[in-house]
Amino acid sequence: QVQLVESGGGLVQAGGSLRLSCAASGRIFRNNYWAWFRQAPGKEREFVSAINWNGDYTYYIDSVKGRFIISRDTANNSVYLQMNSLKPEDTAVYYCNTAPSIQSVRDKRTFRSWGQGTQVTVSS
Repeated sequence: QVQLVESGGGLVQAGGSLRLSCAASGRIFRNNYWAWFRQAPGKEREFVSAINWNGDYTYYIDSVKGRFIISRDTANNSVYLQMNSLKPEDTAVYYCNTAPSIQSVRDKRTFRSWGQGTQVTVSS
């Protein structure tokens, strides 16, 4: 079982930046992929970005490409999401999770448990 704690969210004006952090503990597999998801009010949880275990592979959905940067700290079992040029449509609760493959880590149905998430609110 992996425990996940997301932090770093907040209220920011459009065009601003935030850096989200995800701290993991428990049974962590070194070669796993890591992902960020988000869930806006009244919407399904959606995949946002993923990274492999050593950071040399990253993936982003089109709506955040060029604005968000995912990174990984293997020594501290942490993953980060630098969010720049934020837009009101980025408003959501953001979650992280981990899975063995890029296919599984991109699919929210893979996961039985989630952290509490961190709220990101972007005002126009």
